[in-house]
Amino acid sequence: LAKTLSRYEIQNADDHTTLDLAEKTQDHISNKELLEIIQCKLEEVKSDNVSVESLISIEEQLKKALSVTRARKTELIMEHVKTLQDKEKLLEEENQVLARQMREMKKVLGTEDERAMSPENSFGSKQPETLRLLK
Repeated sequence: LAKTLSRYEIQNADDHTTLDLAEKTQDHISNKELLEIIQCKLEEVKSDNVSVESLISIEEQLKKALSVTRARKTELIMEHVKTLQDKEKLLEEENQVLARQMREMKKVLGTEDERAMSPENSFGSKQPETLRLLK
């Protein structure tokens, strides 16, 4: 139960972080819109109707969009790594529990086999009384 709660808390915190980043990216122009603006400006450049300030502004917007995209990519990769680490930890714990259960079962089965093979329970090692008299 404690593990489940801790996983829920971790997931809940990750969801809040993702929502915060989504809100931040909504403040910026979408990449598609930015590309459309750049294409228009580049077409203007071909006709020599664009100013240097306009090009600098576009460059800054591109840099900002690129940094936001890289930050988001890094965040997603880190979340994935953390998720995989959590899964690894859970699998290791489960493996330890299963190994302990296997040892206990082998111990129980081993003691049952020893009892079954003990001389008082084995009929093959005990000679019947009639055979001893004939010797």
